[in-house]
Parts: sequence; structure tokens; C-alpha cells
Amino acid sequence: MDAQYDDPRITGQHLRSIDAPAGTVTLVGVVHDHPASAFRVRTVTADRAPDVLALELPPLSLPLFERYAEDTRTPPAFGGEASAAIQAATTDRVVGIDGPTLSFLGRLAATLYREGESVGTLRGVLDGLATVTKNALRCRLAGSLAAATSIRLEVDSPVTYAADRTDTAERQAANERAQIDRARAVLDAFEPARAASFGDEVREAHMADRLVDLRCDGSVVAVVGRHHLDRIADRIAARTDGPDR
Repeated sequence: MDAQYDDPRITGQHLRSIDAPAGTVTLVGVVHDHPASAFRVRTVTADRAPDVLALELPPLSLPLFERYAEDTRTPPAFGGEASAAIQAATTDRVVGIDGPTLSFLGRLAATLYREGESVGTLRGVLDGLATVTKNALRCRLAGSLAAATSIRLEVDSPVTYAADRTDTAERQAANERAQIDRARAVLDAFEPARAASFGDEVREAHMADRLVDLRCDGSVVAVVGRHHLDRIADRIAARTDGPDR
């Protein structure tokens, strides 16, 4: 897939494409707020012109990022790779595929019960869920405020890197690779807490199932965190061998 792109920011290491009769899912892995990632999602979304654009966001948060995407600047000043993807999309079907949602909470509860996790893991999972839910609600309120007053608020401070969008493509790509390598080295050196790994497993299963369902509506481009990319792709590919829901 990457052969069609003559840019170091868009290579096969960041892209996965899973084909099925129901529709193709193209996964775009990103480093949050990185300029190389914003460029990648803009380019792939515009090139693929998907029927559905899916973002690793809770549905509650989506209206805020849609407001950010209305910016006349390219990429938008706020919202990182999510608003950049929305701005580049030609489809009106933009969805958030992350939790919390009712279906996500049902999966989380069922998995906790089935796996018999420890009290410590349960407490950590619930604390993480509370934090994510509070942030999603803040985004929802900020989105409502933006719709009513045209005031645009940045709910979370953007991450800054040693490269920005004014740097060359090569410098952006190299800095992004360094960020990915650094994060991988940390994971290799320190085993993540069970609550964190458990939460990631449930989220990835939820997002993969959402994408399998969404491809029934046509082609999908999905923007997900780079560390989720391969595991979500594997889950979708496993479902591709069987009938879609």
C-alpha cells in the first residue's frame, strides 16, 4: 500500500488494509498530536475517500473535534490528528469507535466477570474508566459551548515534539520514529500494570468489532493509536474469515 506514497511520513509500518467483500478497512496508526501523523491521516483520508471515517474517540467527544475541523487553517489549530482527518474527509459519516458507550461498558463488565480479575485490577480499571468518562464529558460540554458561541476550547494541552509541521518531511518522520521506538523500549523494559493492559485489550476488541460492523456500510478509514494498530488489524482479519455481524 505504501508504494503509492512518495513521502517518508506515509509508509507501510503505519498502515494496515484489511479487505473483505463487505468493505475494506484501512487502519492509520498515529502518534498523538505528532505533525507527521496529522499529515498521514490527512493524506490517506483524502486519497481513500472512505464511506466512513472512524476515529479512536468516544462518541461523546466527537462533536468537539468536528468543530475544530471547521478551522480555515490546514491542518486545524486544535484537535490534532482527529480534526485533521475530519477536515480531509469528504464523507458525512464520521464516528467515534472508542468507549465509553453502553456496548463498551457491557463488554468491560462481562470480560471482568469472565476473567476473574483481582480487586486491584478492578479498581485500576474503574479508575481509568472514570478518568476517560470525565474527559469525554468535558469534550462534550466544550463542543456544545463551541456550537452555541463559536468559542473553541482546547480541552487537553497538545503534546509538543522536537519537530513541527514547518520541518521537512524527513525530519518529521525521523522524530516520529524516535517517539515510537522510545515508547516500545519502555514497554519492553517495564511490564505494564494489569489494569492498563486489560483496559487496552477490551478497548481494542471493542474498536475492532465496531470497524467490522461499520465496513458493512462501505469502505472505512480508521485512525487509531500506533500501539493499537497491529492488534486491531489482527482482530479484524480474524473476523474477516467468518461472516460479518
